[in-house]
Amino acid sequence: MKKKVIFLVDMQSFYASIEKADHPELAQQPVIISGDPERRSGVVLAACPLAKKHGVQNASRLWEAQKQCPQAIILRPRMQLYVDISIKITNILNQFTDLVEVYSIDEQFLDVTASQHLFGEPLAIAKNIQATILNKVGIKARVGIGPNKILAKMACDQFAKKNKDGIFQLDFDNIEEYMWKLPIEKMFGIGRRMEQHLKRMGIRTIGHLANFPLHILKKRWGINGEVLWQTANGINHSPVTVKTHDQQKAIGHHMTLPRDYNRLEDIKVVLLELSEEVARRARFKDYMGGTVSLSVRGTSFKTPTGFQRQLKLTTPTHFDLDIFHAVCLLFQKYWDGLPVRSIGVTLSQLQIAQQYQLNLFNSELKKEKINQALDFVYLKYGPTALIRASSLNEAGQAFHRAEKIGGHYK
Repeated sequence: MKKKVIFLVDMQSFYASIEKADHPELAQQPVIISGDPERRSGVVLAACPLAKKHGVQNASRLWEAQKQCPQAIILRPRMQLYVDISIKITNILNQFTDLVEVYSIDEQFLDVTASQHLFGEPLAIAKNIQATILNKVGIKARVGIGPNKILAKMACDQFAKKNKDGIFQLDFDNIEEYMWKLPIEKMFGIGRRMEQHLKRMGIRTIGHLANFPLHILKKRWGINGEVLWQTANGINHSPVTVKTHDQQKAIGHHMTLPRDYNRLEDIKVVLLELSEEVARRARFKDYMGGTVSLSVRGTSFKTPTGFQRQLKLTTPTHFDLDIFHAVCLLFQKYWDGLPVRSIGVTLSQLQIAQQYQLNLFNSELKKEKINQALDFVYLKYGPTALIRASSLNEAGQAFHRAEKIGGHYK
Protein backbone atom coordinates (compact mmCIF):
# COMPACT_ATOMS: atom_id res chain seq x y z
CA MET A 1 0.00 0.00 0.00
CA LYS A 2 1.44 3.33 -1.08
CA LYS A 3 1.93 6.13 1.42
CA LYS A 4 -0.50 9.01 1.22
CA VAL A 5 0.51 11.78 -1.16
CA ILE A 6 -1.39 15.04 -0.74
CA PHE A 7 -0.96 18.17 -2.86
CA LEU A 8 -1.94 21.73 -2.14
CA VAL A 9 -2.12 23.51 -5.48
CA ASP A 10 -2.04 27.30 -5.16
CA MET A 11 -2.29 29.88 -7.95
CA GLN A 12 0.41 32.54 -7.97
CA SER A 13 -1.08 36.02 -7.42
CA PHE A 14 -4.38 34.62 -8.71
CA TYR A 15 -6.37 37.77 -9.50
CA ALA A 16 -3.36 39.67 -10.86
CA SER A 17 -2.24 36.67 -12.92
CA ILE A 18 -5.68 36.38 -14.53
CA GLU A 19 -5.62 40.06 -15.48
CA LYS A 20 -2.13 39.72 -16.95
CA ALA A 21 -3.16 36.65 -18.92
CA ASP A 22 -6.16 38.60 -20.23
CA HIS A 23 -4.03 41.68 -21.00
CA PRO A 24 -0.66 40.54 -22.44
CA GLU A 25 0.48 44.17 -22.71
CA LEU A 26 0.71 44.22 -18.87
CA ALA A 27 3.13 41.26 -18.74
CA GLN A 28 6.17 43.37 -17.82
CA GLN A 29 4.36 45.90 -15.63
CA PRO A 30 3.55 45.79 -11.90
CA VAL A 31 -0.18 45.17 -11.44
CA ILE A 32 -2.31 45.65 -8.32
CA ILE A 33 -5.90 44.47 -7.97
CA SER A 34 -7.80 46.63 -5.50
CA GLY A 35 -11.34 47.57 -4.52
CA ASP A 36 -12.95 50.94 -5.06
CA PRO A 37 -11.00 53.61 -3.12
CA GLU A 38 -13.88 56.08 -3.42
CA ARG A 39 -16.08 53.71 -1.38
CA ARG A 40 -13.35 52.99 1.20
CA SER A 41 -12.67 49.50 -0.11
CA GLY A 42 -9.23 50.44 -1.45
CA VAL A 43 -7.45 47.38 -0.11
CA VAL A 44 -4.92 45.38 -2.12
CA LEU A 45 -6.57 42.07 -3.03
CA ALA A 46 -3.66 40.82 -5.12
CA ALA A 47 -0.31 42.10 -6.32
CA CYS A 48 1.78 40.52 -9.04
CA PRO A 49 5.39 39.48 -8.26
CA LEU A 50 6.74 42.67 -9.89
CA ALA A 51 4.67 44.80 -7.51
CA LYS A 52 5.62 42.65 -4.53
CA LYS A 53 9.30 43.32 -5.27
CA HIS A 54 8.58 46.95 -4.38
CA GLY A 55 7.18 45.88 -1.01
CA VAL A 56 3.47 45.78 -1.89
CA GLN A 57 1.61 43.24 0.24
CA ASN A 58 -1.87 41.75 -0.01
CA ALA A 59 -4.42 43.29 2.37
CA SER A 60 -2.46 46.55 2.64
CA ARG A 61 -4.11 49.90 1.95
CA LEU A 62 -4.08 51.01 -1.67
CA TRP A 63 -2.57 54.41 -0.91
CA GLU A 64 0.31 52.68 0.89
CA ALA A 65 0.86 50.36 -2.08
CA GLN A 66 0.88 53.32 -4.48
CA LYS A 67 3.57 54.99 -2.40
CA GLN A 68 5.71 51.84 -2.55
CA CYS A 69 5.11 51.29 -6.27
CA PRO A 70 3.94 54.52 -7.97
CA GLN A 71 4.23 52.99 -11.46
CA ALA A 72 1.85 50.13 -10.68
CA ILE A 73 -1.23 49.62 -12.84
CA ILE A 74 -4.32 49.61 -10.58
CA LEU A 75 -7.22 47.43 -11.74
CA ARG A 76 -10.60 46.84 -10.12
CA PRO A 77 -11.43 43.17 -9.49
CA ARG A 78 -13.67 41.16 -11.81
CA MET A 79 -14.93 38.55 -9.38
CA GLN A 80 -17.20 36.67 -11.76
CA LEU A 81 -14.24 36.07 -14.09
CA TYR A 82 -12.10 34.87 -11.17
CA VAL A 83 -14.80 32.45 -10.01
CA ASP A 84 -15.17 31.09 -13.56
CA ILE A 85 -11.40 30.55 -13.87
CA SER A 86 -11.30 28.86 -10.46
CA ILE A 87 -13.97 26.39 -11.61
CA LYS A 88 -12.01 25.76 -14.79
CA ILE A 89 -8.89 24.96 -12.73
CA THR A 90 -10.91 22.55 -10.57
CA ASN A 91 -11.98 20.74 -13.73
CA ILE A 92 -8.33 20.49 -14.81
CA LEU A 93 -7.31 19.04 -11.44
CA ASN A 94 -10.13 16.50 -11.67
CA GLN A 95 -8.29 15.03 -14.65
CA PHE A 96 -5.51 13.92 -12.28
CA THR A 97 -7.61 12.60 -9.38
CA ASP A 98 -11.25 12.36 -8.32
CA LEU A 99 -10.28 13.57 -4.83
CA VAL A 100 -10.12 17.35 -5.22
CA GLU A 101 -11.11 19.53 -2.27
CA VAL A 102 -11.63 23.24 -2.92
CA TYR A 103 -9.95 25.09 -0.05
CA SER A 104 -10.36 28.63 -1.38
CA ILE A 105 -10.84 30.37 -4.72
CA ASP A 106 -7.14 29.89 -5.53
CA GLU A 107 -6.16 26.84 -3.42
CA GLN A 108 -7.18 23.21 -3.75
CA PHE A 109 -6.14 20.00 -2.00
CA LEU A 110 -5.59 16.84 -4.04
CA ASP A 111 -5.09 13.25 -2.95
CA VAL A 112 -2.92 11.76 -5.70
CA THR A 113 -1.97 8.57 -3.88
CA ALA A 114 -3.73 6.29 -6.38
CA SER A 115 -2.95 8.59 -9.31
CA GLN A 116 0.70 7.53 -9.25
CA HIS A 117 -0.24 4.38 -11.17
CA LEU A 118 -1.31 6.58 -14.09
CA PHE A 119 0.83 9.71 -13.90
CA GLY A 120 4.07 8.65 -12.21
CA GLU A 121 5.85 9.89 -9.10
CA PRO A 122 4.59 12.92 -7.11
CA LEU A 123 7.15 15.31 -8.61
CA ALA A 124 6.16 14.28 -12.14
CA ILE A 125 2.46 14.76 -11.33
CA ALA A 126 3.15 18.20 -9.84
CA LYS A 127 5.05 19.33 -12.95
CA ASN A 128 2.30 17.93 -15.18
CA ILE A 129 -0.34 19.88 -13.24
CA GLN A 130 1.69 23.09 -13.47
CA ALA A 131 2.19 22.70 -17.23
CA THR A 132 -1.48 21.91 -17.88
CA ILE A 133 -2.76 24.91 -15.90
CA LEU A 134 -0.21 27.22 -17.54
CA ASN A 135 -1.11 26.02 -21.03
CA LYS A 136 -4.89 26.11 -20.58
CA VAL A 137 -5.32 29.10 -18.25
CA GLY A 138 -2.04 31.03 -18.51
CA ILE A 139 -1.41 31.05 -14.75
CA LYS A 140 1.52 29.68 -12.76
CA ALA A 141 0.67 27.20 -10.02
CA ARG A 142 2.72 26.29 -6.95
CA VAL A 143 2.46 22.80 -5.47
CA GLY A 144 3.12 21.75 -1.89
CA ILE A 145 3.56 18.00 -1.41
CA GLY A 146 3.16 16.13 1.87
CA PRO A 147 1.78 12.98 3.50
CA ASN A 148 -1.19 14.99 4.83
CA LYS A 149 -2.99 18.30 4.35
CA ILE A 150 -1.07 20.18 7.04
CA LEU A 151 2.37 19.38 5.63
CA ALA A 152 1.18 19.98 2.05
CA LYS A 153 -0.13 23.40 3.11
CA MET A 154 3.08 24.31 4.94
CA ALA A 155 5.17 23.03 2.03
CA CYS A 156 3.28 25.29 -0.38
CA ASP A 157 3.04 28.44 1.74
CA GLN A 158 6.52 28.48 3.22
CA PHE A 159 8.70 26.83 0.58
CA ALA A 160 7.08 26.16 -2.83
CA LYS A 161 6.12 29.82 -3.20
CA LYS A 162 9.78 30.77 -2.76
CA ASN A 163 11.21 28.08 -5.05
CA LYS A 164 11.99 28.85 -8.66
CA ASP A 165 10.13 25.72 -9.85
CA GLY A 166 7.23 26.31 -7.43
CA ILE A 167 7.30 22.80 -5.97
CA PHE A 168 8.37 21.56 -2.54
CA GLN A 169 7.90 18.31 -0.65
CA LEU A 170 7.69 18.33 3.13
CA ASP A 171 7.49 15.08 5.07
CA PHE A 172 8.60 13.51 8.33
CA ASP A 173 12.14 13.00 7.00
CA ASN A 174 12.82 16.72 6.50
CA ILE A 175 10.33 18.39 8.85
CA GLU A 176 13.04 19.10 11.42
CA GLU A 177 15.41 20.54 8.83
CA TYR A 178 12.86 22.88 7.28
CA MET A 179 9.59 23.43 9.14
CA TRP A 180 10.88 23.33 12.71
CA LYS A 181 13.28 26.19 12.03
CA LEU A 182 10.48 28.56 11.02
CA PRO A 183 9.25 31.26 13.45
CA ILE A 184 6.16 30.17 15.36
CA GLU A 185 3.96 32.75 13.59
CA LYS A 186 4.59 30.94 10.29
CA MET A 187 2.76 27.83 11.46
CA PHE A 188 -0.68 27.17 10.02
CA GLY A 189 -3.40 28.02 12.54
CA ILE A 190 -1.38 30.52 14.58
CA GLY A 191 -2.99 33.95 14.86
CA ARG A 192 -1.50 37.08 16.35
CA ARG A 193 -2.97 36.51 19.80
CA MET A 194 -1.83 32.87 20.00
CA GLU A 195 1.61 33.95 18.77
CA GLN A 196 1.88 36.32 21.74
CA HIS A 197 0.77 33.62 24.19
CA LEU A 198 3.31 31.11 22.86
CA LYS A 199 6.18 33.59 22.82
CA ARG A 200 5.50 34.47 26.45
CA MET A 201 5.98 30.76 27.17
CA GLY A 202 9.36 30.84 25.40
CA ILE A 203 8.04 29.11 22.28
CA ARG A 204 9.55 31.05 19.38
CA THR A 205 9.90 28.46 16.64
CA ILE A 206 7.73 25.63 15.36
CA GLY A 207 10.38 23.24 16.64
CA HIS A 208 10.05 24.67 20.15
CA LEU A 209 6.31 23.94 20.04
CA ALA A 210 6.82 20.46 18.59
CA ASN A 211 9.08 19.53 21.51
CA PHE A 212 7.13 21.35 24.23
CA PRO A 213 5.53 19.12 26.91
CA LEU A 214 2.11 18.16 25.58
CA HIS A 215 0.47 17.94 29.00
CA ILE A 216 1.22 21.63 29.67
CA LEU A 217 -0.36 22.68 26.37
CA LYS A 218 -3.43 20.53 27.06
CA LYS A 219 -3.74 21.89 30.58
CA ARG A 220 -3.77 25.45 29.25
CA TRP A 221 -5.83 25.10 26.05
CA GLY A 222 -7.45 21.67 26.24
CA ILE A 223 -7.99 19.94 22.90
CA ASN A 224 -6.75 23.05 21.08
CA GLY A 225 -3.40 22.65 22.82
CA GLU A 226 -3.09 19.13 21.46
CA VAL A 227 -4.06 20.31 17.96
CA LEU A 228 -1.28 22.91 18.09
CA TRP A 229 1.25 20.28 19.18
CA GLN A 230 0.13 17.85 16.48
CA THR A 231 0.34 20.54 13.80
CA ALA A 232 3.89 21.41 14.85
CA ASN A 233 4.77 17.74 14.56
CA GLY A 234 3.13 17.44 11.15
CA ILE A 235 0.32 15.19 12.38
CA ASN A 236 -3.05 15.51 10.62
CA HIS A 237 -5.61 12.82 9.87
CA SER A 238 -8.27 14.79 7.99
CA PRO A 239 -8.85 13.28 4.53
CA VAL A 240 -9.17 15.13 1.25
CA THR A 241 -12.90 15.11 0.59
CA VAL A 242 -15.15 16.43 -2.13
CA LYS A 243 -17.93 16.93 0.43
CA THR A 244 -16.33 19.79 2.38
CA HIS A 245 -19.00 22.30 1.37
CA ASP A 246 -21.97 19.93 1.34
CA GLN A 247 -23.07 20.78 4.87
CA GLN A 248 -22.73 24.39 5.95
CA LYS A 249 -22.46 25.34 9.59
CA ALA A 250 -23.51 28.96 9.10
CA ILE A 251 -24.64 31.49 6.50
CA GLY A 252 -23.44 35.04 6.90
CA HIS A 253 -22.82 38.30 5.13
CA HIS A 254 -20.36 41.03 6.08
CA MET A 255 -20.09 44.59 4.78
CA THR A 256 -17.46 47.31 5.07
CA LEU A 257 -19.36 50.59 4.98
CA PRO A 258 -18.44 53.37 2.53
CA ARG A 259 -18.26 55.86 5.39
CA ASP A 260 -18.51 55.88 9.16
CA TYR A 261 -22.08 55.26 10.30
CA ASN A 262 -23.00 56.82 13.65
CA ARG A 263 -26.80 57.20 13.43
CA LEU A 264 -28.95 54.31 14.63
CA GLU A 265 -31.44 54.91 11.82
CA ASP A 266 -28.72 54.52 9.16
CA ILE A 267 -27.27 51.43 10.81
CA LYS A 268 -30.71 49.80 10.94
CA VAL A 269 -30.99 50.20 7.16
CA VAL A 270 -27.79 48.19 6.70
CA LEU A 271 -28.86 45.61 9.29
CA LEU A 272 -32.12 45.06 7.39
CA GLU A 273 -30.30 44.67 4.06
CA LEU A 274 -27.85 42.18 5.56
CA SER A 275 -30.71 40.26 7.18
CA GLU A 276 -32.48 40.05 3.82
CA GLU A 277 -29.34 38.75 2.12
CA VAL A 278 -28.70 36.09 4.79
CA ALA A 279 -32.35 34.99 4.82
CA ARG A 280 -32.47 34.75 1.02
CA ARG A 281 -29.31 32.63 0.87
CA ALA A 282 -30.64 30.37 3.64
CA ARG A 283 -33.89 29.80 1.72
CA PHE A 284 -31.99 29.21 -1.52
CA LYS A 285 -29.97 26.46 0.20
CA ASP A 286 -33.07 25.13 1.99
CA TYR A 287 -31.82 25.89 5.51
CA MET A 288 -33.27 27.42 8.64
CA GLY A 289 -31.15 28.65 11.52
CA GLY A 290 -31.66 28.74 15.27
CA THR A 291 -29.03 31.32 16.24
CA VAL A 292 -28.38 34.84 14.94
CA SER A 293 -24.98 36.50 15.37
CA LEU A 294 -23.97 40.13 14.94
CA SER A 295 -20.43 41.45 14.57
CA VAL A 296 -19.67 45.17 14.60
CA ARG A 297 -16.31 46.83 14.15
CA GLY A 298 -15.45 50.44 14.92
CA THR A 299 -13.35 52.84 12.89
CA SER A 300 -10.04 52.64 14.75
CA PHE A 301 -7.44 50.02 13.81
CA LYS A 302 -5.03 50.92 16.64
CA THR A 303 -7.64 50.67 19.41
CA PRO A 304 -10.32 48.28 18.04
CA THR A 305 -13.89 48.86 19.16
CA GLY A 306 -17.07 46.95 18.47
CA PHE A 307 -18.47 43.61 19.56
CA GLN A 308 -19.58 40.17 18.47
CA ARG A 309 -22.68 38.70 20.11
CA GLN A 310 -25.29 36.06 19.33
CA LEU A 311 -28.90 35.35 20.23
CA LYS A 312 -30.67 32.00 20.39
CA LEU A 313 -34.05 32.18 18.65
CA THR A 314 -37.20 30.58 20.07
CA THR A 315 -37.80 28.83 16.73
CA PRO A 316 -35.53 28.33 13.68
CA THR A 317 -36.10 30.77 10.83
CA HIS A 318 -35.04 31.84 7.35
CA PHE A 319 -37.16 34.99 7.24
CA ASP A 320 -35.51 38.40 7.01
CA LEU A 321 -37.60 40.23 9.61
CA ASP A 322 -37.03 37.50 12.21
CA ILE A 323 -33.28 37.88 11.72
CA PHE A 324 -33.53 41.68 11.60
CA HIS A 325 -35.43 41.96 14.89
CA ALA A 326 -32.83 39.73 16.57
CA VAL A 327 -29.82 41.72 15.34
CA CYS A 328 -31.52 44.99 16.27
CA LEU A 329 -31.91 43.73 19.85
CA LEU A 330 -28.23 42.77 19.91
CA PHE A 331 -27.09 46.05 18.40
CA GLN A 332 -29.08 48.28 20.72
CA LYS A 333 -27.92 46.28 23.74
CA TYR A 334 -24.19 46.19 22.99
CA TRP A 335 -23.43 49.20 20.79
CA ASP A 336 -21.14 51.71 22.54
CA GLY A 337 -22.39 54.63 20.46
CA LEU A 338 -19.09 55.03 18.59
CA PRO A 339 -18.99 55.22 14.76
CA VAL A 340 -19.26 51.89 12.94
CA ARG A 341 -17.01 50.83 10.07
CA SER A 342 -18.24 47.32 9.26
CA ILE A 343 -21.15 45.04 10.16
CA GLY A 344 -21.74 41.31 9.75
CA VAL A 345 -24.87 39.18 10.26
CA THR A 346 -24.75 35.38 10.52
CA LEU A 347 -27.38 32.65 10.84
CA SER A 348 -26.07 29.44 12.46
CA GLN A 349 -27.27 26.17 14.02
CA LEU A 350 -28.61 25.30 10.59
CA GLN A 351 -31.15 22.59 9.89
CA ILE A 352 -32.98 21.43 6.79
CA ALA A 353 -36.00 23.68 6.23
CA GLN A 354 -38.42 20.92 5.19
CA GLN A 355 -39.33 20.08 8.77
CA TYR A 356 -39.78 22.60 11.56
CA GLN A 357 -42.05 23.32 14.50
CA LEU A 358 -44.90 25.69 13.62
CA ASN A 359 -45.46 28.69 15.89
CA LEU A 360 -49.16 29.10 16.78
CA PHE A 361 -48.67 32.82 17.42
CA ASN A 362 -46.79 33.57 14.19
CA SER A 363 -48.08 33.19 10.64
CA GLU A 364 -45.25 31.06 9.25
CA LEU A 365 -47.17 29.89 6.17
CA LYS A 366 -48.07 33.45 5.20
CA LYS A 367 -44.44 34.52 5.50
CA GLU A 368 -43.40 31.48 3.49
CA LYS A 369 -45.69 32.42 0.59
CA ILE A 370 -44.55 36.06 0.62
CA ASN A 371 -40.90 35.07 0.54
CA GLN A 372 -41.45 32.50 -2.20
CA ALA A 373 -42.89 35.30 -4.33
CA LEU A 374 -39.97 37.61 -3.50
CA ASP A 375 -37.43 34.88 -4.29
CA PHE A 376 -39.10 34.22 -7.64
CA VAL A 377 -38.77 37.89 -8.60
CA TYR A 378 -35.20 37.98 -7.34
CA LEU A 379 -34.14 34.97 -9.41
CA LYS A 380 -35.91 36.13 -12.56
CA TYR A 381 -35.23 39.86 -12.54
CA GLY A 382 -32.25 40.38 -10.25
CA PRO A 383 -31.64 41.47 -6.64
CA THR A 384 -32.74 45.08 -7.13
CA ALA A 385 -36.03 44.38 -8.92
CA LEU A 386 -37.78 44.66 -5.54
CA ILE A 387 -36.19 46.47 -2.63
CA ARG A 388 -37.45 48.04 0.57
CA ALA A 389 -38.00 51.80 0.56
CA SER A 390 -35.39 52.20 3.32
CA SER A 391 -32.69 51.08 0.86
CA LEU A 392 -33.40 54.21 -1.22
CA ASN A 393 -32.02 56.33 1.61
CA GLU A 394 -28.44 57.55 1.54
CA ALA A 395 -27.50 54.84 4.04
CA GLY A 396 -28.77 52.03 1.79
CA GLN A 397 -26.22 49.79 0.08
CA ALA A 398 -28.51 47.39 -1.84
CA PHE A 399 -27.72 48.75 -5.30
CA HIS A 400 -23.96 48.75 -4.66
CA ARG A 401 -24.01 45.19 -3.28
CA ALA A 402 -25.95 43.98 -6.33
CA GLU A 403 -22.92 44.86 -8.48
CA LYS A 404 -20.61 42.65 -6.43
CA ILE A 405 -19.67 39.03 -5.70
CA GLY A 406 -18.14 38.29 -2.32
CA GLY A 407 -17.94 42.00 -1.55
CA HIS A 408 -16.07 42.84 -4.77
CA TYR A 409 -17.19 44.02 -8.19
CA LYS A 410 -18.14 41.33 -10.68
